[in-house]
Amino acid sequence: MELMIGRRQLVKASALLLASLAAGRTAFSAEARMKEEVEVVSPGEDLMREHGILRRVLLIYRNFLGKLDGEAEVPWGKVADAAGIVRSFIEDYHEKLEERYVFPAMRKADKLTDFVGVLIEQHQAGRRLTDMVTKIAKRQGRQQEDRKRTSTALDQFIKMYEPHAAREDTVLFPQLHVVWGSKEFEKMGDVFEREEDRLFGDDGFEKMVGRVAVIEKELGIYDLNKVTPGR
Repeated sequence: MELMIGRRQLVKASALLLASLAAGRTAFSAEARMKEEVEVVSPGEDLMREHGILRRVLLIYRNFLGKLDGEAEVPWGKVADAAGIVRSFIEDYHEKLEERYVFPAMRKADKLTDFVGVLIEQHQAGRRLTDMVTKIAKRQGRQQEDRKRTSTALDQFIKMYEPHAAREDTVLFPQLHVVWGSKEFEKMGDVFEREEDRLFGDDGFEKMVGRVAVIEKELGIYDLNKVTPGR
């Protein structure tokens, strides 16, 4: 029989093990206990940190805008890479979680229903923009019109998703405790974890952070010191 255990079950088991060890032997030091802890990410935190990846891609898109609107050479390969992250991690994973689990819960609880309708419409609009950017990037934007269309698409994407993500973080996600309750909230954390592992393998979030960082470094926008005033 296959045994499936999520992070939360591991935490509980670890706590019992530590307690029994402490009862029979010398208690672990605080430092040792910290090393034994298993990472626990709540569903709300999970969704919000995925927004962190989205926001970093938006900064990458903004960098592309500067090149598209000027005479600089456009790194079409990097444009395709960034759009690929949006498609695979944001649209086909993060947004699917929202559409499959979060939005139905809100509607069932009769909370934020009009707001959820707007979010779904924006998800659909975002996917159309990603389709356009990906198509043009794959053909290396050979025509001048390609630069204009890509610039317009990226600008629209940025202007929509900056407030979209901010509103979800401050309005939608804080309601998850209310609509799910503590047990369902914990269960959803395991559901999200299993889906991430299924699609991206172990440490899927960390892998995506690494992919974003590679593009940032290639564009010269990775060093945080560069945006510090006075440096």
